[in-house]
Amino acid sequence: MKEKRITFSCQNPNARSVAVAGTFNDWSADALPLRKKGKKWEVAITLPPGRYEYRFVVDGDRWTDDPNAHEHCPNPFGESNCILVVN
Repeated sequence: MKEKRITFSCQNPNARSVAVAGTFNDWSADALPLRKKGKKWEVAITLPPGRYEYRFVVDGDRWTDDPNAHEHCPNPFGESNCILVVN
């Protein structure tokens, strides 16, 4: 199957920085920064089909959920990770 272009988007107008970390980038909190566009932050990446866990990292140290995620799973820190399924 072909890779698909996925856009991550986060509404956080007061943030100084937002990144997305997940199983697709070894949970690196700074490897995939989003760019601010007005009040929204966005980044587009290409992923092969699969099931991925992820979270947003705001201002370098605040891990947050994606409010647009349709599915979540528990993580080892007592919180939850967002699930992205690429078909």
